[in-house]
Amino acid sequence: MARLKESYIKNIAPKLQKDLALSNTMQVPKLSKIVVNMGLGEALANSKAFDNAVEQLTLITGQKPAVKRAKKSISNFKLRAGMAIGACVTLRRERMYEFLDRLMNIAMPRIRDFRGASPDGFDGRGNYTLGVKEQIIFPEIEYDKIDKIRGLAITFVTTARTDEEAYHLLSELGMPFRKKGQSG
Repeated sequence: MARLKESYIKNIAPKLQKDLALSNTMQVPKLSKIVVNMGLGEALANSKAFDNAVEQLTLITGQKPAVKRAKKSISNFKLRAGMAIGACVTLRRERMYEFLDRLMNIAMPRIRDFRGASPDGFDGRGNYTLGVKEQIIFPEIEYDKIDKIRGLAITFVTTARTDEEAYHLLSELGMPFRKKGQSG
């Protein structure tokens, strides 16, 4: 069992139940999935860039990404319906906890001038999205083999009903949030 999942079951869930004054253990918020998404607008002109990005996303997550295609044609962007414009991976169960552990303990400390994750990324329904500007913070990516620095969006989907519950859950799991009002 993943180290973080074991910690959640033994320590974090009982603490959250007590802190949030929940009567039933089934009400305790938990992480249901993590979605890692990479938009690839440059793949329109360079199909090799798309292949490289998919390979890097596979290395980062340990799972093959799903290809996202354009639904409509937009002539101003030279985009036709059906063209590949993104890649996305949905992580659940053990892989989700392993990825979260690696993200918080290995990748985030490698971010340049990192002062903590923004507490403003909540959507009002208990989900949190974190934007990463460079994929090279992950140790699986070899710096010499990348063709371009790309960003990605990481969404944490929780069973929390409010943003406060989700903030409490992610904080307990170890997400390094910066203080509200602090820029960085």
